[in-house]
Amino acid sequence: MAKNTICLWYDKDAEAAARFYVATFPQSAMGAVHRAPADYPSGRAGDVLTVAFTVAGLPCIGLNGGSVFRHSEAFSFQIATDDQTETDRLWDAIVSHGGQESACGWCKDRWGISWQITPRVLTAALAAGGEEATRAFAAMMTMRKIDVAAIEAARRG
Repeated sequence: MAKNTICLWYDKDAEAAARFYVATFPQSAMGAVHRAPADYPSGRAGDVLTVAFTVAGLPCIGLNGGSVFRHSEAFSFQIATDDQTETDRLWDAIVSHGGQESACGWCKDRWGISWQITPRVLTAALAAGGEEATRAFAAMMTMRKIDVAAIEAARRG
């Protein structure tokens, strides 16, 4: 087990979420599925309690803790993409499976987890600073899913 693991709270669908992430994101894998040894406030003995998985190289645990806590944009996964094809594939996978679009490259999956699908060209433009960053930032602010060609055009001026 990793020394530091992200724990994500789900109502009851931790295993389904983990399987979706593993099928969607490179460098992802399923780990152990643990069942509750006894009844607990939001489940019964034998229900899936925790699921270990890796998503895009990060070790995670999904906990089926019930409806007490909800996800917010205060936590998100930021996934760097290399081109428009990868950006489209990941964005579309999340949004088309019960998720929803947000602004500036953010979307939310059907379990409420927020994702930033961020092309590397955008990150590079913002890191460059100056007018290039200002133009790329202004272009990004008009977008939902990031348009790589539009960011590249903004970088050039």
